[in-house]
Amino acid sequence: MNGVFLRSGGRGAHGLLLGHLRSPRVCVEHSKLSSTRSRAYVRSHILFSKFKESSSGFSHGSPSLYSLSLSTATGAASFSWIRNGFISWYIGMIEARPVLTKSLTAGVVFTAADISSQIITLASSGGLDFIRTLRMAGYGLLVSGPSLHFWFNFVSRILPKRDVFTTFKKMVLGQVTYGPIITGVFFSMNAGLQGETGAEISARLKRDLIPTLLSGIMYWPICDFITFKFVPVRLQPLVSNSFSFLWTIYITYMASLEKAVVEKTATD
Repeated sequence: MNGVFLRSGGRGAHGLLLGHLRSPRVCVEHSKLSSTRSRAYVRSHILFSKFKESSSGFSHGSPSLYSLSLSTATGAASFSWIRNGFISWYIGMIEARPVLTKSLTAGVVFTAADISSQIITLASSGGLDFIRTLRMAGYGLLVSGPSLHFWFNFVSRILPKRDVFTTFKKMVLGQVTYGPIITGVFFSMNAGLQGETGAEISARLKRDLIPTLLSGIMYWPICDFITFKFVPVRLQPLVSNSFSFLWTIYITYMASLEKAVVEKTATD
């Protein structure tokens, strides 16, 4: 009897469960759950497919991209090594042979500046005057380079500070002493090497020196301020020679002008 009761009870529970599952509300909820799982599967499948395509595209294009990145990085590293290596080498040469290094630097600057000056002012039918370029190179090598070395060392000894007021004093000192002297030496040496007489050299100085110095007042103070204020003493000639490139184009042009007319004194 108990077995019959249990079997009938089991059948009743099973019938209630089937009736509950077959009710409209449960069917709707079950369909919603199935639809949600289907959409989630579809989205996951689409995302996985896109990721796979992008990964495969990257794997196909990555060799060229990697090569470009590697070549760019290698080029930048090479340039940085060359630049840093040259600077280290140049500083070492300045410390080992300061006068020679600065003299050679000035010779290169004067050579390049004179060639540039000739190209700018060259007539269409004319050619480069290599004798003139040789004169300028010799001046830079033998006069400008050594004089800049001793001048900057001298100024740093008598005015060792690098504040703004001391920097202005160095600028004024250069404009009233070193500038006029070295410009006069430049004009006189260049004219003498061209065969001009003492009277002709004097006449050239009277004609060209003052205008050149006035032009220098408009150019050199800012260059001297940067040099004296921010550059170490051992590198000041190099920076000054860099600034002097444009200036040398101008003064080599001035030095190439025709001879000045010598005034003749009237005699009874």
